[in-house]
Amino acid sequence: MAKNKRDYTAKSIQVIKGLEAVRRRPAMYIGSTSERGLHHILYEVIDNSIDEVFAEACDRIDVVINEDNSVTVTDNGSGIPVDMHPTENRPAVEVVLTMLHAGGKFDASSYKVSGGLHGVGVSCTNALSEWLEVEVIRDGRRHFQRYERGLPVTDLEDRGKAKGSGTSITFLPDREIFSNIEMDFDTISNRLRELSFLAGGVEITLTDMREKARDDNGEPRREVYHHKGGIVEYVEFLNEGKDTIHKPVHFVREQDGIEVEIAIQYHEGVHENILSYVNAIHTAEGGTHLSGFKTAVTRVVNTYAQDSGLRKEKERNFTGDEVREGMTAVISLKHMDPQFEGQTKTKLGNSEVEGVVYSIVYEMFGEYLQENPTDAKRIVCNCITAARANDAARKAAEATRKTALSTAGMPGKLADCASRDPEESELFIVEGDSAGGNAKQARNARNQAILPLRGVIINVEKNRVDRILDNTEIQAIITALGAGFSLNGDSNEEDDDHNGEASSKFDLSKLRYNKIIILADADVDGSHIRTLILTFFYRYMQPLIREGHLYIAQPPLYRVKAGSKTYYALDDDDLERLQKELGNRKLTVNYFKGLSEMDPNDLADTTMDPENRVLRQVTMEDAAEADRVISTLMGSKVAPRREFIASHAREHRNLDLWA
Repeated sequence: MAKNKRDYTAKSIQVIKGLEAVRRRPAMYIGSTSERGLHHILYEVIDNSIDEVFAEACDRIDVVINEDNSVTVTDNGSGIPVDMHPTENRPAVEVVLTMLHAGGKFDASSYKVSGGLHGVGVSCTNALSEWLEVEVIRDGRRHFQRYERGLPVTDLEDRGKAKGSGTSITFLPDREIFSNIEMDFDTISNRLRELSFLAGGVEITLTDMREKARDDNGEPRREVYHHKGGIVEYVEFLNEGKDTIHKPVHFVREQDGIEVEIAIQYHEGVHENILSYVNAIHTAEGGTHLSGFKTAVTRVVNTYAQDSGLRKEKERNFTGDEVREGMTAVISLKHMDPQFEGQTKTKLGNSEVEGVVYSIVYEMFGEYLQENPTDAKRIVCNCITAARANDAARKAAEATRKTALSTAGMPGKLADCASRDPEESELFIVEGDSAGGNAKQARNARNQAILPLRGVIINVEKNRVDRILDNTEIQAIITALGAGFSLNGDSNEEDDDHNGEASSKFDLSKLRYNKIIILADADVDGSHIRTLILTFFYRYMQPLIREGHLYIAQPPLYRVKAGSKTYYALDDDDLERLQKELGNRKLTVNYFKGLSEMDPNDLADTTMDPENRVLRQVTMEDAAEADRVISTLMGSKVAPRREFIASHAREHRNLDLWA
């Protein structure tokens, strides 16, 4: 028995009231206090305005990033109620902004659907803001109240008569919570564009009043999103740069109080892109609505193929990934009581939803195929081509997976590390054998492995999986990582119909390295190599990106010597800054044409030493935009790529112009 016991009594139990729990453990409520969490507190406010759109009470939302990094969200909805709450004896708007699990979203008579159903949304924004101000126009009067770190510092004020109705919330993220409080325009833009599709008809504006965002004339950066076509227009947007084989299929139906809206369009490419939403919340990890959809489309297409004679009776059924090859789809579900996994709402868990979505999709997509035989034949022929390629690829993938999961049979060019602990191990994928030789000398052999690639790897955006698996460099990457290979890119979603056949899956638990780092030259050619490798990982090993294992190294472009001291510059702008800082001192500037020209000591000090290096983590903040850009830049159509480059030329000094 231990002699010294803890002084653990009833007095040790802390009761945290109000929003203090949010401030103590913010990541429990918003996922993280990084850039992702910062934007999440904005989205909670915007989602409330979108709920007003779904309630048909709002058709305009304005978002403004102010000069001081505060953000204002204004809508012309009903306005948060301002009368006294019957049990709390406070104005209802104050209850909504200061109490967890409080809001009108729990009352079906007030809101049929809502993205903020957990009732902690806007109150979290208030708790994690240095200050927040709310202005409500309702019943012909304008009301105002101010809060600081979640607590009201003024009473609700009546500021006189006003026309219309709506709510305006301005908040400044708290520097005590977030290390960086600067919102990113492009990140917000992508989310607002997404919402404008999902809530078709609403007009959303985004304005950036910060000095850095103003143009040469001093005008603020501004974008307007207005998509009356809804998710049909969304699918067309996602398929920009692709050769589509039919017009979008669109259907909406309500069953058991659940509204299901779906848009589908096939293209001639080999990759699927299915986005699922519940009450305008993107369910990045899918859930029951997505599994119901996948099962239904697989069985509908197989049934039609057999009944129409396009598929012989003795031939096997198409697998789910074959049916979805070349499919772009948006699934938008409206549900009064969705059950999400976690406050950040990335996966739907309602069991009843799967059957509802399945029955609706099976019936309505089946009707479409029957009534549009030309389009149906194109879709089935697409599946036949996919099946032939997959029959060849599955054997190669399975063989590659078995090799990768064994300790033997590593690529001959791999200089492995001594450690067998994946948590501390890193793999550098290096452009070129010569650069790989330098990296081998520069590394810490205990925990850093080097895999040199020879030449340009295959463009996976333009080739089917059987050809991809024949590529020596791709085989080397798969084998070195040790986690296998997924034919449909993402191992998180189980295929719905394998017909008893084995399917190669990417198993993240078998990954041999915690960090996979792409190390390429700092010039345009290196940028092209990085893009090709990133496209491969995005299309076939997405869990690597989603779980934060993929990085891009940032080797310097210049070495600058000033007397006995040595400095490095990442790019031309960095060099210019360095030259200004060093002033009139005599400088010797060396330009690194490539990694192979760098001294191993330079490479070690600047790019491989964890104490000094700069790594950029590859994230999937916006999968839809990533898919569209990759298809545009790496696909077979030249015109969209040319248009993209022309429209973004001013934003970048170096552009990858490879076809």
